[in-house]
Order: sequence, then C-alpha cells, then structure tokens
Amino acid sequence: MKVAIIGSGMAGLTAGALLARAGHDVTVYEQFSRIGGVTATLNQDGFCWDLGPLLLEGFGPDDPGTRILRELEVNDQVPVVRADRGIVFPDFSLWKPASYAGPYWRRDRLKELFPQDSDGIDRYYRFYDRIMNIMARGRRAEEASSLGSILLKLGMWRDFRPVRSMSEWSAQRLLEHMFRSEALRAVFTAILADIVVQPSRFPALGIPVFNGEHAFDTRIPLRLSPAGPRPGYAYIRGGCGKLVAAVAGALERRGGKILTGTAVQRIQVREGKAVGVVLDSGGSVPADTVIASGGARETFLELVGREHFSDDLARSIDAYQYMESVFMVQIGIDFDPSRYQQAALCYYYGTYDVEGGVERCLKGEYHEGRDGFLVYVASLHSPDMAPSGHHAVTIYTIAPNTLKEGAWSERREELADKLVECAERYIPGLRAHTKVRVILTPEDFRSRVHQRRHAFGGIAPVMGQTNPSHRTPIENLWFIGSQSESGGGVMAVMKGARKVANMLVGCR
Repeated sequence: MKVAIIGSGMAGLTAGALLARAGHDVTVYEQFSRIGGVTATLNQDGFCWDLGPLLLEGFGPDDPGTRILRELEVNDQVPVVRADRGIVFPDFSLWKPASYAGPYWRRDRLKELFPQDSDGIDRYYRFYDRIMNIMARGRRAEEASSLGSILLKLGMWRDFRPVRSMSEWSAQRLLEHMFRSEALRAVFTAILADIVVQPSRFPALGIPVFNGEHAFDTRIPLRLSPAGPRPGYAYIRGGCGKLVAAVAGALERRGGKILTGTAVQRIQVREGKAVGVVLDSGGSVPADTVIASGGARETFLELVGREHFSDDLARSIDAYQYMESVFMVQIGIDFDPSRYQQAALCYYYGTYDVEGGVERCLKGEYHEGRDGFLVYVASLHSPDMAPSGHHAVTIYTIAPNTLKEGAWSERREELADKLVECAERYIPGLRAHTKVRVILTPEDFRSRVHQRRHAFGGIAPVMGQTNPSHRTPIENLWFIGSQSESGGGVMAVMKGARKVANMLVGCR
C-alpha cells in the first residue's frame, strides 16, 4: 500500500521504517529543514547538543526500544551507555555515594535527612516496589505467549490489590498521606515540573514511574524481584542524532522516501476515508493510508477539519491540557565542569513549592531560572560531542509558550543571560569560558515541530484526561506521536508507532 506519513520525529520514522520493511511504499513529509523533530542533535563549531537532557528509558538489552532497533537491523548503529543523575534542592542534595550502598540508599539517606518521616518513607518504598513490579510484569506480558501473559496479568492484579484504594488519588494526596515535610514531598513531585503538571492533578500511581531509583545509580541491579527487570536509563553515545540517522537509514534502504522542507497543508478525506495529502506547494498526493504525528489540534482540526469529527471529539481536543514548552541555552565551554557536577545530568531546584511553580508557568509567568533548571553535559559521556579540552553544555528549563510580559523573540538574549547566571551558582565560570552559544526559545520549537502551541512532551498526563487513540474516526487515518495514546518519550512514541505498523501489516 502507499503510505503518507506526516512528520519525521521518532514516531514517524519508526512507523515508516517498519512499514517499508514490510514492503510498503512509504513517503515521510517533514516541513522542517532537518529530520528528527525534538530528538535531533544540533551541531555548531565542533560542539554537539541534544534538544534536551535525553536520559532515555527503554534502551537496555531487552527493552522495547532496543527490540525495535533489532527488528530494523540497526541496533549496532545506536550505541548506548547506562547513566544516572543527581538532584539538588535548596537545603540538601542527593548524589549516589562513592561506594555502592545498595538499591535503597536513597531511602536510607532520606531517613537521615527527615527522621520525623522515617515510617512514611518505609511506606512509600513498599508502595514503590509494588508499582515497579506491576510495570515489570506488564512489560513481560506484552511479549509473552497467551498463557504466559495471563499468568503475568494475574501477578499484576495481586500487586495492584493493596494499592487499589490509591488509584483515584492525586500525587499531592498520596505524598501528603506519606510525609509531613514539604521538602520531602518535593523530592518525589519536583520531576512533575518537567511535564508542567501540578501534583494535585497528577495520578498517585504515576509517582514511582517518574522516580525510578535506577535513574540515580547505575549500580542498582535491574532485576530486584521475580516480577522482572525494572527500567534502566541510558544516553545514546554521540547524541540522539545517531538514533534518528539509524532509523531514517533503515527506512531509506527499504525504498522509503523522506522529503524535508515539505509541509502538508491538508489531509484529503472522501466519504469518511483518508485518500491522500495536499502539500503546501499545491500538489496532491494520493495514499492508501495516512499516518499523522505531531499536534492533535493541528492534525484533527486543521489538516483534516473540524467538520469531519463529532462535536464531542472536537470539544475534547479543544479542552486538552498540554504541557508547556522549554527554554534552552546550549553552550560550548573550554573547561571541565565535572569538578562541580559529578554526573552528566543534574536537576537543580530553587523551590519546594512545585504546585505553585507549575501554576505560575501555566499562567505565562516565566521564573527566569529561579524555580529550577537542569544542567546536562553530553560530552562527559560522549567526548566526541565537543572539541578536545572542551565540553558541550545544555542549560534547560520549562517555560510558558507565550510570555506574560514581552515576547521570546525580544527577550531571548536577556533571559539566556539570566539562566546561565543561575547555573553559575553551581558551575562557576560558565559565562567567561563560553566559546559558542545557541539559544532555543518556545518560538524556535514551534517552528521546528510545526505546532501553533509547542508542548515539549505532548498532552499533559493529568487525571481524567485520555490522549487520542492511534485509530481515528477517519478510515485509513492513524495518529501517532507524543500527543497520541502512546504518550510522550522516545521509547513510548516508538512503541506506539510499532503498534500501528503491526496493525496495518496484520490487516493487509
């Protein structure tokens, strides 16, 4: 069949490569000048930076991302290195100890810091283990035989029963139930700022998922219980551009085409079926199947048109709460920052009020780095991402799509200076030793991903909100990417794309 895919992020490339491998005629249309979406790697003056701190989950030896790369026969082109990160708050920090102190060293360290919450910390980690066991069995069930899947799901139900009463709780309620200290609650809710979701609106059962202990110490064995291995975290050595190039290469070797600088203006629909796409250039391209990645509003309400959907669906798409954008300063420096930051990635938080910080961002108020940011030094794990004796550094923070005061285009230099100044409190000398600087604002990301409103991780995972299904009400039109049912994250969108490709191959 002839397949038109809109968008060359990891969802579009993965779907395209798998369908081309199955013998279909695939063309990927990318409006930007480069492929990869937000998984791309920037290059300037010998420095390379990823578009974010992409410490990826799902690319271990037997993980879903790796299995997809094996299917495409490109696993050897995407070298990974397991890694961990640190976290710094106003009054304390959590870095892995020099000598391995067991899989629950963070639990023990938190008891030292918050002795009044010792019992609650034990309760939390029992809760954490149950949720992680459910996840481990769920992953195994995806690949198991029918009987094996049933047995694994029975194990999941056994683990779920003791926490079932918390399934309707918010993260805020859960952590207030567990801990008295606001600072201790922030240890587990601060990461929600990354996805710009208030703890009062995030599901309680998701907290362990977003706070995997393996993200803080690579020495923790992945298999801690009979339920199966837990998620590990890794960087792609040399940058995420290698992942993009490998999957794009797999697509093109099977005869697939990728057209950059080619925007789709409209998805053609006749009698309830997608029949092709109309390009900005005016050309019309027929297709048996159209797969759209990217923005839900852009896809459903603009490329297809509101008139083709029920009022309920159109209203639900209008009502979605999306994540906000990011503000990012990429710099190349001529000194080694590891004397100040011992891992490639560290989150620095300036407040324990996660709820208030997120609410302010949602109202368009930019914190200028005061509430928090992260520093990612990609060249610490991949020295070839910077010239010899130099390092590639990303300073990154969440930011509103539209500023309450001023415009990003007018304030980019001023706000970049302020963000680097915040980072200098922890890594002195950044400004004086900067050799090259690249600023990326929400306006730049909107241009890159072709969305009117940039949401870095897609639709926000808030309680009561369900992402659009891969299978749309329009026959032969499929929806993939971070704003689809797969949710955000590199591994997640690749899994969603694989699911769609398998359904299409199976029905032909």
